[in-house]
Amino acid sequence: MSTSSSLADALIVVETAGTFAFALSGLIEAARKRLDAVGVCFVAGLTAFGGGTVRDVLLDRRPFFWVAHAGWLWALLVVCALVMLVLRARHLPPTERAMQAPDAFGLGLFAASGTQIALDASMPSIVAVLMGTVTAAFGGVLRDVVCNEIPRVFNDHRPYAVCAFAGGWVVVVAHVLGWPPPLGLVAGATLAVVLRFLSLIFDWKLPAWRQQ
Repeated sequence: MSTSSSLADALIVVETAGTFAFALSGLIEAARKRLDAVGVCFVAGLTAFGGGTVRDVLLDRRPFFWVAHAGWLWALLVVCALVMLVLRARHLPPTERAMQAPDAFGLGLFAASGTQIALDASMPSIVAVLMGTVTAAFGGVLRDVVCNEIPRVFNDHRPYAVCAFAGGWVVVVAHVLGWPPPLGLVAGATLAVVLRFLSLIFDWKLPAWRQQ
């Protein structure tokens, strides 16, 4: 198998996993806000596809990643229906804590894939990492805005975009060192996910603006 083929396969796997992780976080948040079925599906899709769409627009990639893999749309609708049925049948409360785990996984996976895609487009390292950060964070921003919340990436004070930024640099370093691309993707995604979970567990805080 050629390097380009293995990278393409790895990107599909990572983007698929990231898409459904973010979709689940959006679904749980929409359920918390007591939206109807259409609202839940809309917020889940916006969370799952928002960051990658912004990345593709900025990189002038066509077709968009969710258009190239249109089956994801049908799968997303099925997942939304099944999860809503499970939540209702088992009376599982859609809490903010339940949303944080899939959100952290989506953050890491999209940070790595977004950075790698930008590197493949011959973007400079800093631009590639920023593309990965946008891919990872913007879906959550759209989710929170639609759900009438100040985006957590801006006011949570616990590292979020910073975790994606760090994971993106791991992908860049792996690319420079000539590691197999799938290994770089896994390493970058893992670091971002671990950092996000550690920030939640130990309640790490970023400096905040203090008024006198």
